[in-house]
Amino acid sequence: MKPLEPPDSHHLSAAQGWIELGNPHEAEDDLARISPGFHTHPDVLEVRWHIQAHLKNWEKCVVTADAVLSLDSERSSAWIHRSFALHELKRTREAFEQLAPAADKFPGVWTIPYNLACYCTQLGLLAEARNWLKRALAIDERVVKKAACEDPDLKPLRDSVTGKF
Repeated sequence: MKPLEPPDSHHLSAAQGWIELGNPHEAEDDLARISPGFHTHPDVLEVRWHIQAHLKNWEKCVVTADAVLSLDSERSSAWIHRSFALHELKRTREAFEQLAPAADKFPGVWTIPYNLACYCTQLGLLAEARNWLKRALAIDERVVKKAACEDPDLKPLRDSVTGKF
């Protein structure tokens, strides 16, 4: 899809900045300044997802991520965001099922197998979780190790192997 142009791109950048600063209300105000014809642009919807996630409105997050996917299924972030929101809604099996096809579609994105490892761990599928975690480690070992050591979703996996993966 065609990138936004000024002034809409400026409003989008401002909204992204507000999200980074932890202020979803100001971000929403900047998104409202974008021309109405671009409110369903995938870039705008992604920022809207972050606003909704900051507010922990997971149902809306699922709808927004689905909208992004319908416009651009080549955005790995939309796949990740949808499943993250499903997991937050305690729909972890569905989160896994919705994200699993993305693992082969985006083989260089460590977040996908990492999140699949988290979902498997929470579902009690520790052997499968270890396999997904190994796949994530093969993509970016340093980042994955740092994230995994602090992630509460992986605690059962850590505990099962005395604190080591």
